[in-house]
Amino acid sequence: MKHKMKVINSIQQMKKMIHRYKKQGETIGFVPTMGYLHEGHLALVKQAKEENDFVVMSIFVNPAQFGPGEDYETYPRNEQRDFALATEAGVNLVFMPDVVEMYPRESTIHISPGNQANALCGMSRPGHFDGVLKVILKLFNMIEPTRSYFGMKDAQQLAIIETFVEDFNFNTEIRRVPTVREADGLAKSSRNVRLSAEERNEAPIIYQALTLGKQVFLETQDGEEAEKQMRQLIEENSSGKIDYMTVLDYPSLKKWTRSSSEIILACAVQFEKTRLIDNIILKIKG
Repeated sequence: MKHKMKVINSIQQMKKMIHRYKKQGETIGFVPTMGYLHEGHLALVKQAKEENDFVVMSIFVNPAQFGPGEDYETYPRNEQRDFALATEAGVNLVFMPDVVEMYPRESTIHISPGNQANALCGMSRPGHFDGVLKVILKLFNMIEPTRSYFGMKDAQQLAIIETFVEDFNFNTEIRRVPTVREADGLAKSSRNVRLSAEERNEAPIIYQALTLGKQVFLETQDGEEAEKQMRQLIEENSSGKIDYMTVLDYPSLKKWTRSSSEIILACAVQFEKTRLIDNIILKIKG
């Protein structure tokens, strides 16, 4: 069934419309975003379209997941461009609530994401994943998606959401979508626009370091050696400051062991105005 793209700002209207499509037996694919769309988001839409009858995208810069002094105010936004890209990609419905619609009053109930939030980005962003789970829980309840699509670039977020959905029996299937990259390997991100020309030239070293780490790990089975070589490559070829550089079990994000079936090589590099994250998830068994 062909649907024309609609934009909705109200939760009530949103639920009504979803109810109508579900009643007709249509499957709902959901792509949550904070807007300023790029090819990474559009890859999520593409997969959602292939696997569902109806695709909903949310655009909401979620204040709950930004800490004090983080870039909530300066996070890039461009509604008109987002609508044009979403229309072109074949999104059926854009849900774009404002902050008052999503958080009409201060909530005293908090969701704590557990140990997975104490690794990687969670170490330097306390409370960040509490805010992610808060908004995801609300969106899942409003949209009741058949399948929900998340990029593997935000691998810690993906691991925590997969665990959340499994532990609390959500009625949605989480679909992993591979990271979309620029021709030089840099992971697509809404924050890339804030790199200076010089930083943009240096940034591809992050993925080159991860690729080197993967090679070293496969040859030596030595996570520490992989970390050391990745760190060295970035330090020698970039003005960015390494926030973390690590090899962990996935999706538990604990120390990897010989019995791990998947591992993640992950890093975060802080440039002057923006922080870039990237990772490679590697199946080492099965």
